[in-house]
Amino acid sequence: MNKILIIDDDRELCALIKRSVQAENIEADFCNTGKEGLQKLREQEYQLVVLDVMMPGMDGFETLEEIRKENSLPILMFTSKNDSISKVRGLRAGADDYLTKPFDMDELIARIASLIRRYTRFNQQAGAIRKLNFDGLQIDLENRSVTTSNGTFELPPKEFDLLLYCAKHQGKILTKQQIYEEVWGEEYFYDDSNIMAIISRLRKKLEVNSSSPKYIQTVKGIGYRFNKEV
Repeated sequence: MNKILIIDDDRELCALIKRSVQAENIEADFCNTGKEGLQKLREQEYQLVVLDVMMPGMDGFETLEEIRKENSLPILMFTSKNDSISKVRGLRAGADDYLTKPFDMDELIARIASLIRRYTRFNQQAGAIRKLNFDGLQIDLENRSVTTSNGTFELPPKEFDLLLYCAKHQGKILTKQQIYEEVWGEEYFYDDSNIMAIISRLRKKLEVNSSSPKYIQTVKGIGYRFNKEV
């Protein structure tokens, strides 16, 4: 059974989330400080962490940075409403998704389930994955080609690398900086023209309707996300 760790100083909220996910057959532990959370992660195995930004002592960002030194499991962060700075900072530091407080419990559960599925899907032994299959799209890692309803064809290196990076992080919001530094291997200087041009070309090749993309979707003001529903 999947098990998550909730790190939040609001004890009542932690208990509520625990009861809610247990109803969906997901086990949960919770603690109220970052230090406690780090200790639990060293003692037990979890499939996901729910982490609040605002906590006394070690805040969510510091806790996130420490987790990422030792663990690659998905992390969903709670941020305050309209706090775009915290959202971007968390994503750049390694968070996989965020949810603003107050939130709908059904949405939280849906996001938790989606992140766990993605983590389980891609957390396989190195070399085990040869092809990634999505609804109407197959990515062949060995031959660096894609297959759609229009047939099988190769992509230029940057197009393939960008598509693969997004697909491997299905459901995760990726900032433009993350994409640029991963695909180009260079420091990001806030020039988005290369990223936008490649995504535009990919959409024309992969999408039935490039103006309403099914695969790589725009997250306004932050970056892009490979659709978690495909």
